[in-house]
Amino acid sequence: MHTARQEEILARARAAAGKAAAYGEDLDLNSYRVSAATLPYLNDPTQLAAEDRARLLAAGVDVTGSDRAGTFIQINQSVVHCGVAQEGLEVLSTAEALEKYPWAEEYWWRAVLPDQDKYTAHVALAPQRNGYFIRALPGARAVYPLQACLYLQQEGAVQDVHNIVIAEEGAELHLVSGCTSAARVKHGAHIGISEFYVKKGARLTFTMIHNWAEGVAVRPRSGTVIAEGGLFLSNYVCLQPVRTMQMYPTAWLQGPGAVARYYSILVAPPGSSMDVGSRVVLQAPRTRAEVVARTLTTGGEIINRGCLVAEAPEVKAHLECRGLVLAETGVIHAIPELLAKVGNVDLSHEAAVGKIAEEEIEYLMARGLSEDEATATIVRGFLNVQMMGLPPALQAEIDKAVEAGEKALF
Repeated sequence: MHTARQEEILARARAAAGKAAAYGEDLDLNSYRVSAATLPYLNDPTQLAAEDRARLLAAGVDVTGSDRAGTFIQINQSVVHCGVAQEGLEVLSTAEALEKYPWAEEYWWRAVLPDQDKYTAHVALAPQRNGYFIRALPGARAVYPLQACLYLQQEGAVQDVHNIVIAEEGAELHLVSGCTSAARVKHGAHIGISEFYVKKGARLTFTMIHNWAEGVAVRPRSGTVIAEGGLFLSNYVCLQPVRTMQMYPTAWLQGPGAVARYYSILVAPPGSSMDVGSRVVLQAPRTRAEVVARTLTTGGEIINRGCLVAEAPEVKAHLECRGLVLAETGVIHAIPELLAKVGNVDLSHEAAVGKIAEEEIEYLMARGLSEDEATATIVRGFLNVQMMGLPPALQAEIDKAVEAGEKALF
């Protein structure tokens, strides 16, 4: 028996089932298998096969749980492990949380709408749907990062996921989300809905590391609501091949003094197409935002979007996109947008796309490096984005992902 709220969501999703996204490639979702066999729950995730553990580790998820405040692992549509190691934190499946907490429905399809497009509708209507529900209780401060893994293990399947993350008033939470596919998966899709809620004075750091296969299509949809004095820091890393990626997360700064920062590092090898970006809507006075992207193509296509919208006075935001083209067949298209709906705002952007300058190569070669070594050194410096306010453990995760990506490039 559905509640009135659930019936409303389903009705809106049905109406949008064929609605294509406003941008990017339109996927035929009928070409993927929706159902998947239910997998057994693992009290000890180290029981996963060695190949699976290695794939998870490459996406920043350590199944041993070492230096982690909690772990969530979903394979296909099944939650196979869910646990927490620190008081004041909760880690559940979304389905379990909705059953346990009637109030959780108030966070269900609020920051992302079920009728946004065919992908949100697909998740809302999916017969098998899980995802993680992670909550930091008021005043709780995570000592170590929480980790969550969304793992596509079945060939030709689509994985539907709906996540909810809540940092209650005064809480501090760090989440590492590793999304990846099994080495044997050549064709598949991942649709992930993520809703983040940052309450008054809370801090939420979200680091997503994507490590998909060359034939996987990825459609994340996420929204973040930030209250007075709250901070949301998003780090996104994708350095491995993916057939097509399309994402455009939005943050709403609803309380005075709220802050949002988005940092992205993207590499597009031949055959990869990425249409990505971030949007921040500054809705209250004294809010701040920063969107920084580093994009690199070795033959693939990257469309990098960024949008800052000022709806209140006394706000400040900056947008920066830098792209590096390493192959003649590579394409980078930067699309920065600034929109001021009121006066007394400070919005700025900086965008630059180009190749490595010959004089830079020559300078390093004159100091004893080969041409390949010189190129690798420049690329390493280009991808080295130090993210403000990032705990050392999370910066280490990003550094490891960048290092692995560099090895694949050279």
